[in-house]
Amino acid sequence: MLVGLQRRLIYFPFPAEVPRAVEVVPGAGEVTLRTADGFELGAWLVPAGEPDRGMAVLVANGNAGNRSLRATVARALAKAGLAVLLFDYRGYGGNPGRPSEDGLARDVRAARRFLIDEVEVVPARLLYYGESLGSAVVTELATEHPPAGLVLRSPFVDLASVGRFHYPFLPVRTLLRDRYPLAERLASVKVPTTVVYGSRDSIVPPEQSRAVAAAAAGETRVVEIAGADHNDRALLDGEKLIEAVVELAERVCEAPRTGGAGDTSRPSPPPARPVRVEYPDSPSDGDASVSGFDRSDSAAGGA
Repeated sequence: MLVGLQRRLIYFPFPAEVPRAVEVVPGAGEVTLRTADGFELGAWLVPAGEPDRGMAVLVANGNAGNRSLRATVARALAKAGLAVLLFDYRGYGGNPGRPSEDGLARDVRAARRFLIDEVEVVPARLLYYGESLGSAVVTELATEHPPAGLVLRSPFVDLASVGRFHYPFLPVRTLLRDRYPLAERLASVKVPTTVVYGSRDSIVPPEQSRAVAAAAAGETRVVEIAGADHNDRALLDGEKLIEAVVELAERVCEAPRTGGAGDTSRPSPPPARPVRVEYPDSPSDGDASVSGFDRSDSAAGGA
């Protein structure tokens, strides 16, 4: 009973209904992800605009709402030449199951597997983008399947640290079942990383996002958006946020530095090429070039 109550305070899968992809993201296709434990999850594959950078972004949502609330960031990234996969966790967006830390880990693996196996995105051209709670989800994924680069938007040190901030008189660390030790895990992820946060975040304290950046093992860039709170538009699809994602895509695709013996620069990724996928259930025919909201007092917010 205590575990169930905790999870009702962490996960907010509302609204449950999801519109058709093409109603909110032109050109997007409806796809289905299949998890290792047998769940089918709804997802949208959004094609890249021109010029196509030949890279894809896997987006992991925050703890509230469904993928339709991330449509604007998907449109902005697609306009910048990046393909985007939006998906909902178990228990969200009409999907079966109940969310948990272990369950979300399986869900994000299904999303990655879809991009790698079915869309044929090569890992060297795949970025993970995590929104708040989703930052912990993609960081855990990266410990087993490193991406080309990692974008963490409003990340926290671990879930107990956020809980202690909001409920200082409760033994949060002792009580929590789902822990999401983001900073601890990030210390072993040696990929280029960008941390984006708002200077006035009232849900995840800015110092926690800075601590996450300090813990990163890879080359790290920190982007502070002055005056932005956790659910402000600037942290959903604002110019600086989108620029940060595009900058990381460009950075991981740069040609390696040349040098003599002992040069440790990373190898060059494979040449960019559009990745194509068919959408059999989409109203439009043919191939498409594939190139969060959380709980608060507003429509969405939280970790």
